Amino acid sequence: MNNLVAAPIVLPLATGALLILTRRLPVQRSLSLLSVGLGLILSLRLAGQVWTEGVQTLGLGNWPAPFGIVLVADLTSAAFVAATYAAAVAVVLFSFYSLERAQEEHFYYPAFQYLLVGVNGSFLTGDIFNLFVFFELMLMSSYVLAALGGRRAQLRETLKYVLINNVVSGFFLLGIGGLFRTYGTLNMADLAVRIQMSDSGGWLSVIAVVFLVVFGLKAAMVPLHVWLPETYTAAPTAVVAFFAGVLSKVGVYALLRTYTLLFVADVGFTHQQLLLPLALVTMVVGIMGAVAQVDFKRILSYDIVSQIGYMLLGIAILTPMSIAGTVVFVLHQMVVKTVLFLCAGAAERVTGTTHLQRTGGLLTTHAPLAVLYLMAGLALVGVPPMSGFFGKLALLRAALEAERFLSGTIALVVSLGTLYAVIKIFRLGFWGEVLGDRRLNKDSREFRGMMAVIGGLVALSAVMGLGAQFVFEYAAAAAGQLLDGQAYIRAVLGTFDPASYGL
Repeated sequence: MNNLVAAPIVLPLATGALLILTRRLPVQRSLSLLSVGLGLILSLRLAGQVWTEGVQTLGLGNWPAPFGIVLVADLTSAAFVAATYAAAVAVVLFSFYSLERAQEEHFYYPAFQYLLVGVNGSFLTGDIFNLFVFFELMLMSSYVLAALGGRRAQLRETLKYVLINNVVSGFFLLGIGGLFRTYGTLNMADLAVRIQMSDSGGWLSVIAVVFLVVFGLKAAMVPLHVWLPETYTAAPTAVVAFFAGVLSKVGVYALLRTYTLLFVADVGFTHQQLLLPLALVTMVVGIMGAVAQVDFKRILSYDIVSQIGYMLLGIAILTPMSIAGTVVFVLHQMVVKTVLFLCAGAAERVTGTTHLQRTGGLLTTHAPLAVLYLMAGLALVGVPPMSGFFGKLALLRAALEAERFLSGTIALVVSLGTLYAVIKIFRLGFWGEVLGDRRLNKDSREFRGMMAVIGGLVALSAVMGLGAQFVFEYAAAAAGQLLDGQAYIRAVLGTFDPASYGL
């Protein structure tokens, strides 16, 4: 039992409660920054403990698993929590410089803290029903943040976002009910044991499809992606940066967890016939949407969809190399997607728009932003030594080793499309003659503050690339835990004997 496992959930939960009680903006800013900074330190310490001591667990209320609620931190979840807090620190700091005062005062900081509760809880829960609970908390907080400001476009797209997610939440409960009806438990470790020891008569594959719909929508998998581009374009950029970097990866994590621990009885159907084609279509459709746009945020929004396809590809191939590549790629995307949307937010703060045909010449007037965007864009494409190269290389290598030559070819072609999209943004938005207004001087305190935040995340991407040997060693160990599952099961169930259930 390790109480540190609960810290990434308890800390933002307590902070959010405190922030609701105070309406003074300086206090809210200070408490929020202190909370996410402390959360980053604690999450790194937790990841270090998991690396040196193995899977860490905490049974709430002292109830033994599988009867009680359990929190579990393995190498994958601990790393994702740490990356979440790294993005959160950057977003909170960026919010100081980019949000309107009225937006900050309308419960922005409490909603952001509760969003962290939902995200971190989703990463750390060991129970499929509590995964639903944390998903719902995450979604309710995201509704508030997406509608922040109350503009017509925001309210319209947020309403669509709410309606779609409410329908899918019903499917989530349907899948949970199917699991409980078939196996009599919702603890994921216990489910894994029961699935190994029994025959569901085909029901497990049906339930796997239901969960693919649920988590695929959260991750914006094609054809369930239609809500994302418009929602992410309408919401405040500081909010969207966190959504893009972290929120969409929660759905990927849920697929990664369930499709390596639970839904592995019929890999030929669930992974190869179902998930693999969807991954390839997601890559292609996403990048086609991106190259067709002329708005900074809209291009990046469609590219989120494309990059999700790479992660799904790694899960579908289901080899140690592909899963390790997926872990690296998700961590890279959590950093780089956040920083790219922060670049879009800085450009919008400077020019008043994200339409690229009205922001030209930023390289001339605001060179630091242009340089940082270009570095982040190259990381997105996968140019060494930035972080994107090694995760993408591992996924391509896994596709070749598994003799998925078409999949590898499509992944390479989509990378060229990503390069085109990155260059298009730079050519239209940063290069050439100066177009449009310049509402923020490059020497202003606000602009320097935004550049410091963006520069910190770009540096983190570079460090991940330069330290690729350790990062990939960590990811390979995480992949071993995910694919084997025994360390996870032993850590959660301890001396619990499934035979006592009559299995």
